[in-house]
Amino acid sequence: MTEKEKCEAGLLYNANYDAQLIQERMVCKDLCLEYNALKNSDAEERSRLLKKILGSTKENLCIEPSFWCDYGYNIQVGENFYSNHNLVILDCAKVRFGDHVFIGPNCSFYTAGHPLDVKQRNEGLEYAHPITVGDNVWLGGNVVVLPGVTIGNNTVIGAGSVVTKDIPENVVAVGNPCRVVKSIEENK
Repeated sequence: MTEKEKCEAGLLYNANYDAQLIQERMVCKDLCLEYNALKNSDAEERSRLLKKILGSTKENLCIEPSFWCDYGYNIQVGENFYSNHNLVILDCAKVRFGDHVFIGPNCSFYTAGHPLDVKQRNEGLEYAHPITVGDNVWLGGNVVVLPGVTIGNNTVIGAGSVVTKDIPENVVAVGNPCRVVKSIEENK
């Protein structure tokens, strides 16, 4: 089993010393650097590059520079996706965003984690678990989403939150660790 196959299976794998994974990250980071250097007025080229970096997109998306990811091909974004400045997605596993997702500045999505065992960690081993963000989700600035988390539809995550566990639909959740503080009722 290759290191990439181990990663895709959610097993411990070697990300630091595997030539294939290193090469794939290098290609993606070069594309991110190119994207981040574009003028804001060059909307057509920005859109073209984003669609080249990301694994799957709909038509209407905007990611304000700077934007960094590891592989790109593991990221799927829905329609009307918007992220403010300084988005980081460590997409060792799949990261799926639904439609109408709005992300504040300085947000991070980390699918990668490292073993507690120091020997394994020093060998360069890590694991990756997917992240899923539903439709109509708003994440405030400086939110961090950790490996394996699912955020339900119509949910708001407050600024500065660290999301360590799944968050259900139709709620406001805040804090470190992030927890539900109230339900969102339909506006009448």
